[in-house]
Amino acid sequence: MNEASVRHFIGEAAVATAPDHDRGLAYGDGLFETMRSHRGDVPWWNRHWRRLQRGAQVLGIALPDEDRVRGEAEGLLDGADGVLKLILTRGAGGRGYAPPQQARPHWVLSAHPLPPASPIEGLSLRWCETRLALQPALAGIKHCNRLEQVLARAEWQDPDTHEGLVRSMEGDVVSATAANLFILHDDHWTTPVIDRCGVAGVCREWAMAALDARQARLAVTDVEAAQAVFLCNAARGILPVARLGVRSWRPHPQVAQLQRRLAAEHPAFATEVA
Repeated sequence: MNEASVRHFIGEAAVATAPDHDRGLAYGDGLFETMRSHRGDVPWWNRHWRRLQRGAQVLGIALPDEDRVRGEAEGLLDGADGVLKLILTRGAGGRGYAPPQQARPHWVLSAHPLPPASPIEGLSLRWCETRLALQPALAGIKHCNRLEQVLARAEWQDPDTHEGLVRSMEGDVVSATAANLFILHDDHWTTPVIDRCGVAGVCREWAMAALDARQARLAVTDVEAAQAVFLCNAARGILPVARLGVRSWRPHPQVAQLQRRLAAEHPAFATEVA
């Protein structure tokens, strides 16, 4: 990635680099969105911005002007397909946890290549040992403190393992390290409820509506006994799961149908569906 692929702003002003004593760097005091672009546009921009608004309300961070952010994003993408990342922090502040009352938000846009294609046969998963702490005040929002996910992802180096499933401290299944989880039982789809920890993904929101899926606490045995399993996130779309430890699944027609529906509604994923 070259220097021109990252742009920094404080309030409405473009700046050369991050401010000194940025609270996002010091404390994870911020939010981020990772968005799939198509020909320089972000088809799910409104969904991402709504989640950013919810997170900013929870943290009490001021939002920059949406039209300004979107215009800068389109200029950075310059007609390309790829992944756009938006980071929003509270801005600069002195030492100490107390947030400054007059903080000016610092926001960063960066453009990245498309993620690698998923294996045709489906993903191979593992169970992670790292657990997610329970913190209902932060559940659902995509805040910048992701150390639990960093620890979980550091548990394996095997290139044949594509993702890991994480549980809460109480043992219920929450998600993958960087994706949400759906399972099929008795021809009905379920996704873990995100009310105590985890991220409520933008693609998860779309898939829940498309499948009329319910939310519930899921045990390890629920996942391993499922008829079908898939992961999803906004950068990679719908990701069928083929293996979890010794458990394996064949391609399921409902997952393939969902991939086709996503491709019809989000043009960035059209080329990934046969």
